[in-house]
Amino acid sequence: MQLSDLTDPVVRRSDVVVVGGGPAGVSAAVAAARTGASVTLLERYAALGGLASGGMVLVLDDMVNGTEISVSGIVSEYVERLEKIGLAVYPPESDRYSSTETWNRWGRYGVFDFHQHITPKPICYAVAFDPDGWKRVSNDLVRESGVHLRLHSWFARPVLDGNRLAGVVCETKQGPQAVLGDVVIDTTGDIDVASRAGADYVHDSYLTTLVFRLGGVDTDAAERFEQENPREARAINRTIKRMLGGAWELWWLKTPLPGVVWCNCPHLTGYDGADPESLTEAEFDARARIASVVDYIREHLPGFERCYVVDVAEQMGVRQTRLLQGEYVVTKDDITSRRHFPDSVARGRDYYTPYRALLPRGVDQLLVAGRHYSATPDAQRISREIPPCMAMGQAAGVAAGLAVDAGTTVREVDPTAIQRAMRAQGADPGDVPSANATLSEPVEVRS
Repeated sequence: MQLSDLTDPVVRRSDVVVVGGGPAGVSAAVAAARTGASVTLLERYAALGGLASGGMVLVLDDMVNGTEISVSGIVSEYVERLEKIGLAVYPPESDRYSSTETWNRWGRYGVFDFHQHITPKPICYAVAFDPDGWKRVSNDLVRESGVHLRLHSWFARPVLDGNRLAGVVCETKQGPQAVLGDVVIDTTGDIDVASRAGADYVHDSYLTTLVFRLGGVDTDAAERFEQENPREARAINRTIKRMLGGAWELWWLKTPLPGVVWCNCPHLTGYDGADPESLTEAEFDARARIASVVDYIREHLPGFERCYVVDVAEQMGVRQTRLLQGEYVVTKDDITSRRHFPDSVARGRDYYTPYRALLPRGVDQLLVAGRHYSATPDAQRISREIPPCMAMGQAAGVAAGLAVDAGTTVREVDPTAIQRAMRAQGADPGDVPSANATLSEPVEVRS
């Protein structure tokens, strides 16, 4: 829809409009507001947090490069605030290594380096957290930064002024409503805004997962059984994984809440996370598997005799649908070779995200951040964890704020200015390559 054809009521005008209140979206909104820009954040659900809360993906990982913590900034603020209210757990630095002792202490929290192929896997800096705590911290950060939040606002269509994105229309209980802005940031997870505005993208798929939590679990008894009877435990767990249709190495993990475990499963293949018919089928498939598995584990798995379902995630865990094909498309080789870019504005584990991968081609005043960033499907599958997506969100928010302040387009923002502003906000934009990086061209390393 062109701005000149807009007939829906305009209910808000802001410098920056962020569509999608997940981890990347909150990071983008808060970062933009901290530059002095006025910001409106739109979210379709009743709470903020996306897959970290509604999807209950309850471990922050993929944010260390060896012993170096490589992802910082707003994600670090979440960890600090969650720990303060007793809803985050992570291993101390003294326990971050590989040993049977540290594994027995921390492994069942999921705070280990899953990329390593040694046994036991080394414990590393990763954080187990509570989903309701994540919602609470998200609300606090948004309110404190002065972001205007509109929940229950489902993105419907973009508003364009020629090739420039001028805002969006959302469906609400009061009908369609328009929110206009100088810069729009798409953090929907599926580039809903960018794809409908005409940006290039590819569509692929990966696993979908409907996470659930169990209460009434004697985790000490369950871990003791596993450690004392490894062969029997492996046989039971293999059966459970078959019933689930697939799961990670550990299908249940401890949480900060005593007796409550989370299950990042069942893994479902063959479903399209951007198709409502397919998602409906996935929901039914997952819930049937969960019900049968709970009956089985009560009978066969020590420690789980009195377990019960606390909740099933409000949101299906969708890992991949549409991927932007922007000014630069990150490849699997970029990720695995740890390629550093002069315009790096966000970091992941040991990889770097260039600013160009957040910029669509052919649509002005639009940025993207999160799992749908400009990457090949193979590259995205190994670079889509929550902390790196939050780093992208923070970078996009900073870039939007800088563009508004300077009166320029987001395409004209100097990446070095984004890097400086990111560091001023306590984040590592990846401007300084680590020792194991592959340099794409000579880079001057600051002392």
